[in-house]
Amino acid sequence: MDCDRELVAAAALGDHAAFDALVRRHTPMMFRVALRITGTSAEAEDVVQDAWLCAWRALPSFRQESAVSTWLYRVVTNGALRVVRRQRPTVPLDEATGPVTRSTPERQVVDAERIDAVLRAIARLDVAQRVPLVLRELEGLSYEEVAEILEVGVPALRSRLHRARVALLRQLRERP
Repeated sequence: MDCDRELVAAAALGDHAAFDALVRRHTPMMFRVALRITGTSAEAEDVVQDAWLCAWRALPSFRQESAVSTWLYRVVTNGALRVVRRQRPTVPLDEATGPVTRSTPERQVVDAERIDAVLRAIARLDVAQRVPLVLRELEGLSYEEVAEILEVGVPALRSRLHRARVALLRQLRERP
């Protein structure tokens, strides 16, 4: 049993092994999203834990009208947004940079600095701009998936993404 839909159905009936399989499969993605929205590992871990608790409680009522991954993106995004709204408006993403593999050490440093600059600029965006940008550009979700997660229409999402990209470019140009 490895299909998400089958795992959800089994977990909804109380199969803890099926739920554990879902957790193992989707936690890395959920953590990435939470980290990119909240900005810190500790908060991201808390958001993911809370998201899994919400998911567990909601399993019996999950109608499977959307993909399981889309539903989980929505749960973790909503949790991360609750955390961010309780905090200051912007959060540094110091921990979000991953290893960069290039041919020379000099190139690695330059690439790491560019990635860091982009992630910091994303962290300074308004939450309404940051979230769709993270889901679409960093997580690689389709416009339809992001629109479903954020519960907006695709045209509204495209508008938000355009404003987010313009704001991101402005911040990167202003960077010293």
